Amino acid sequence: MNRALQAIVFDFDGVIANSEPLHLLAFQQALADEGVELLPADYYAHYLGYDDVGLFQALAKDRGIAMSGGEVSELVARKGERMQTLLRSGSVLFPGATEFIREAAAAVPIAIASGAMRHEIEDVIDAAGMTDLFSTIVAAGDTPESKPSPAPYRLALERLRESSRREIDPRRSVAIEDSRWGLESAQGAGLRLVGVTNSYPAHELTGAELVVDSLTALTLPALDRLCAR
Repeated sequence: MNRALQAIVFDFDGVIANSEPLHLLAFQQALADEGVELLPADYYAHYLGYDDVGLFQALAKDRGIAMSGGEVSELVARKGERMQTLLRSGSVLFPGATEFIREAAAAVPIAIASGAMRHEIEDVIDAAGMTDLFSTIVAAGDTPESKPSPAPYRLALERLRESSRREIDPRRSVAIEDSRWGLESAQGAGLRLVGVTNSYPAHELTGAELVVDSLTALTLPALDRLCAR
């Protein structure tokens, strides 16, 4: 089949895995040891789009808390330990995620571009038997800047070109995101934008050309039509 669609890059948290509530709880537990409270409203309004390092740095700046690089690293490690414990508590995949990812991978090269830690992503997709489906994973620390910088999506496309040995056009590649930070990142790299309302309502998914309520509602023909515009 001659598709307009050439590649798909998935965000991880909030798109594939319903792990945003787990990340919030892990951040809260790590910060509680320092006597710092992170309310859900603050997390979803201001910090969801950051990777772990970026969140602690932004929170410290916003709260006027002096925090050294070593203290940030210690918090990141502590949060990671809490997150691993929470992930082991059961499956965190959104309904329909596995089915759509398998269908997508059979049609075009696919990747992940995420601010999550690599081992967190790999643990989840390995448990679901999907590791071999992704041509590449861009995770926290793989680029100098995290989302909303376009760097993660640019690197994902670069690696997809290398692994597929194809000249993949960003305008014929789709990013699937659940937040405005992720959509801004993908837009900066030139990809077509699909928003999923797992974390935010449609009106907050600024820039999305197509919005769906889950991966169950997304189809490859719809992505073909988007890329053919």
